[in-house]
Amino acid sequence: MHDRTALAELRIDRFIRERLQANIHRTTAPLQVTAWEAPGEPVSFEEAAAGDFQPFATGHLWGRPWGTTWFRVTGDLPRSWRDDHGSLPANTRAEVVIDLGFTSGQSGFQCEALLWRPEGTPLRGIAPFNNVAVEAVSDSGSIDVFVEAASNPDVGSLFTFEPTDVGDPETAGTDPLYRLRQVDVALRDLEVSALLADTVALRGLVAELDTGSPRRAEVLVALERMIDAVDPHDVAGTASAGRAVLAPLLARGAHDSAHTLHAIGHAHIDSAWLWPVRETARKVSRTFSNVLSLMDEDPDFVFASSSAQQFAWIKQHYPDLWERVKARVAEGRFIPVGGMWVESDTNMPGGEALARQFVQGKGFFQREFGIDTPEVWLPDSFGYTGSLPQIAKAAGARWFLTQKISWNETNRMPHHTFLWEGIDGTRLFTHFPPVDKYNSDVSSADLAHAERNYSDKGRGTVSLLPYGYGDGGGGPTREMTAMVARTESLEGSPRVVHSTPRAFFEAAENEYPLPEVWAGELYLEFHRGTYTSQLATKQGNRRCEHLLREAELWATTASVRTGAAYPADRLAELWQTVLLQQFHDILPGSSIAWVHKDAERNYAHVAAELEKIIGDSLRALAGTGSRRLEANAAPHTRDGIPALGASAATPAARVTPLAHDDGYVLENTRVRVVIDGRGVLSSIRDLRADREVVAPGRVAGLLQLHRDTPTQWDAWDIDTHYRHHVEDLLGADALELDGDAVVVTRSFGDSRIVSRISLAADSSVVDFDFDIDWHERQKLLKLAFPVDLHTDSAASEIQFGHIERPTHTNTSWDAARFETVAHRWVRVAEPDFGVAVVNDSTYGHDITRDARDGGGTITDVRLSLVRGALFPDPGQDQGRHVLHVGLVVGADVSDAVVEGYRANLPVRSVTDSAVDEIAPLVSVADAGVVIEAVKLAEDGSGDVVVRLYEALGRRARTTLSWGFAQSGTHETDLLERPLPADALTAESEAVVELSLRPFQLVTLRVSPAR
Repeated sequence: MHDRTALAELRIDRFIRERLQANIHRTTAPLQVTAWEAPGEPVSFEEAAAGDFQPFATGHLWGRPWGTTWFRVTGDLPRSWRDDHGSLPANTRAEVVIDLGFTSGQSGFQCEALLWRPEGTPLRGIAPFNNVAVEAVSDSGSIDVFVEAASNPDVGSLFTFEPTDVGDPETAGTDPLYRLRQVDVALRDLEVSALLADTVALRGLVAELDTGSPRRAEVLVALERMIDAVDPHDVAGTASAGRAVLAPLLARGAHDSAHTLHAIGHAHIDSAWLWPVRETARKVSRTFSNVLSLMDEDPDFVFASSSAQQFAWIKQHYPDLWERVKARVAEGRFIPVGGMWVESDTNMPGGEALARQFVQGKGFFQREFGIDTPEVWLPDSFGYTGSLPQIAKAAGARWFLTQKISWNETNRMPHHTFLWEGIDGTRLFTHFPPVDKYNSDVSSADLAHAERNYSDKGRGTVSLLPYGYGDGGGGPTREMTAMVARTESLEGSPRVVHSTPRAFFEAAENEYPLPEVWAGELYLEFHRGTYTSQLATKQGNRRCEHLLREAELWATTASVRTGAAYPADRLAELWQTVLLQQFHDILPGSSIAWVHKDAERNYAHVAAELEKIIGDSLRALAGTGSRRLEANAAPHTRDGIPALGASAATPAARVTPLAHDDGYVLENTRVRVVIDGRGVLSSIRDLRADREVVAPGRVAGLLQLHRDTPTQWDAWDIDTHYRHHVEDLLGADALELDGDAVVVTRSFGDSRIVSRISLAADSSVVDFDFDIDWHERQKLLKLAFPVDLHTDSAASEIQFGHIERPTHTNTSWDAARFETVAHRWVRVAEPDFGVAVVNDSTYGHDITRDARDGGGTITDVRLSLVRGALFPDPGQDQGRHVLHVGLVVGADVSDAVVEGYRANLPVRSVTDSAVDEIAPLVSVADAGVVIEAVKLAEDGSGDVVVRLYEALGRRARTTLSWGFAQSGTHETDLLERPLPADALTAESEAVVELSLRPFQLVTLRVSPAR
């Protein structure tokens, strides 16, 4: 049985569905359709317009996976729709309605289209829930538009996580996916549309009010009275009467204490994910054209959009649309936000790469629009590095926005508005929208959730509401802005006002001047598998980041020393490619196969281009002769070779393995390593400290295979239950010598691993080089180093420093942090002894107390090497991978930093040199102060820019010396603008004194003498 209230709600819902929604259009008339299918990848409008268009009828199938079909739609308004004066009936308008065959999946995850005028200008986008085009009907009543329809397959938008082949064009098939359902001109009844918006707003309010609320009873009664006032057989004729009944209810204002939501139109567009990068550029065009059309209709509507890359695509491919965007940006209604090249991952990009996200992104917005974006806008990245506050502030940002931490599996963040403190002490005003999404539809449910959920009640009263279809794009709709209008002040609802990011953040700062502080990283208790998925993509990123460092260093040195041309434009393009692929669904490995194949091809191209720049620059510096140089692009002196320079030093020799029992021994003056017959390390002894490293009864360098079947979000997640199933890979097919390395061959499942273990003379680093032929699925391969150390925390390198994380599980926060990210090194230590593990391409780690009895004095350091998830790429990680890991014995933090760079920046040989050395352009006296970048200024002035940071987590006083004639050293922000308070002290023109706080980031700019 239903009670009276439930029956009323059922009646209202049916009325909305059968009477209002069904009568939005008074009448429709079919239009003429012809079609031409592009033979391959998308083509220009000019090429499509010249195609051989053939008649096409609604009801027919179209669109192979990832294909493009161009429809041409023509016709005229029926004469019967107009009166004798040629006018349409009052409160109506004509519009074209197109249903491409939309499915029940999400908007932006299936077929969609861009409408074009016959002269070749974009008109607007067509997508599910936003498929009408007023602009397609001319003043004379004629219709003539081209429809660029993309038959993108739905790669699991319902997220059942079932493997599918449609994410790769090579396996997606060719059968058509969609059936053209409707191409009509329709006569919209504006009064019925308004009544629908009124009714939806009040019906939604009823659902959120307490059952005993007088307001709820009042609204329910009024909605039933409205139904009685509307003739179901003449909805158009009686809609005004229904609106009159509801008007007093809508006029009742919000309570003075109501929460205020700053509504900002938004369309989070993933730069790639379940579609390739090339499709994202088209998604942006559809979304931006929709937004511009909505601005023409609604003068209060404001839209914010991030990612300079997406604006750059519009400038490159859609010049007419670009001019319209520029005009609205100048007006202040189309607002670029975020200041980054893309909404990047922040866990895995290196420090300089994360800095360049802002350099390239903010630089683009400044050049093109003359604006500086004051906020960091990252609603959907998978956790946020503790280095970000400093990097953002150094780029001129004031505020930070995200909502992703609301996805935490275990712990709830205690604040929605707070100060976020980074590892160097920098604080950034931060807001998490309590609506818990970046693609709200402005429903009453969303508004009520935001008000109830807001954690800082009593101290703050405002939050941000980003609304519009997102992920796959689309943006806000008329229905959403109609809801904003009706909830601006509505009793029982929070207030909703059109706003801008700046207006929101300034309001939040003004009412909450001393917010609470959250220190350290914003760790997402979810999506931990993104540190490991798609190893080849991660290797490409790591390698290209370091090649970019080398290319800029040597090109700058060559420019200053020899006058060689600095390849600024080429470097900028290569940086932009790498930055694009740091997007938060590419670098994390959570995209379809097509995306990652493209990424690997792009990385190969970038690497080849950078190798050419490096080779040309070193040749310009070395000349041509008969000498041999070793060039060291790392920030530390290495084996007699200066940091950031080159010399004729000879690289260190390696130790020859000796037979021992059924295995081998590697020994030098620092370390003695025993490799047993199973190919694992049974002993690692620090000879200087006279201390065994391997935990008693354990072995190091142990490969472990885990079952990897996440509960959901396959490529994204590693769930804690993976630890319930582990296989130690102890069986060796072969154990043999190959020169100075012990080579271990292992087979398991369908896979094979060849490991080379070696030790350099006078080195404390045991080197492991792995050649992995991986063919496992739903498995996780880890590399374990159980070390005989008792410690409460582990240090992990992140951007421009490192972070300490607990190794215990005292709290729910500690327990949830069971898989963590690190860059080039991790380190565990007792007060007088430590061990570090360095790598050249691994990000995922787990560092824990040993779980076995008596394990409190044992710390397990494990690296996650490779996975085999099935969704969204069923072939994830299959194939060959080559990677390097080093165990640094007796390591302090400085050793970890030095060896981390060594593992990623090998010495480069220059043959046939005319000189014996290349002196560094710049050097610092303190090894703990790291020079991260040497480049020429972005403005083309020829000034040299040096970026450095304190790496050890302590205060440092040191000197920086220039190796060339120069003048005018000053400190700048990341965008190379002078800082107002320059704290540098000069001993002389060539020497600068530096005083740095722990992990401080500094950018210096100097003019070479000319």
